[in-house]
Amino acid sequence: MINVVCPHCLQVNRIPKKESYKKANCGNCKKSLLDTTPQNVTSIAFSRHVQSNDIPVIVDFWAQWCGPCKMMAPTFEAVAAKLPLKARLLKVNTEEAGDLGQQYSIRSIPTLVAFKDGKEVDRVSGALPETQLLAWIERFIS
Repeated sequence: MINVVCPHCLQVNRIPKKESYKKANCGNCKKSLLDTTPQNVTSIAFSRHVQSNDIPVIVDFWAQWCGPCKMMAPTFEAVAAKLPLKARLLKVNTEEAGDLGQQYSIRSIPTLVAFKDGKEVDRVSGALPETQLLAWIERFIS
């Protein structure tokens, strides 16, 4: 069994660990846990995902004015779509959640930070092509 945070209501769900899922709904809001759309999260939602997910959490620290961030956004979404319940991909707008940018010493954007078991395990700065981003994330999936 694994704990997965609902991307919609932030409820922690305990589900069987499988190689793939056809259906998985939140016990609280009944929405799909398979939704892979990278959510732009607040400090509270960020903490909930990082601390309570048993799957890796990949966070894209970005800003609206950042050209490379905008270029990487479709790639980030495409990779997220390939990893339902394997990893949770989130976005943190450093203009809106400056506290998180400071807490994690984000010096350049985009910066991707990988969290596993509530701890930062790796980070990479700059936009990555899809194959490289997917390979980087797959290192944290067990």
